[in-house]
Amino acid sequence: MANKKLLGTGIVGTIISALCCFTPVLMILLTSVGLSAAIGWLDYVLIPALVFFIGLTAFAVFRQKNLG
Repeated sequence: MANKKLLGTGIVGTIISALCCFTPVLMILLTSVGLSAAIGWLDYVLIPALVFFIGLTAFAVFRQKNLG
């Protein structure tokens, strides 16, 4: 059960991070609420988050293959 939860977290996090990195969804949202000054810092947060969630997904798949 823990492997499925880990895999689900990794996949959902990867999808959300990828949407925020490759589409202007987050920029439009931040600009609409008046936080456009934070747009300059997005690369410092989103790229490492994307790499982390891809790694988490790969770890969960690897663990599921070895245990199951």
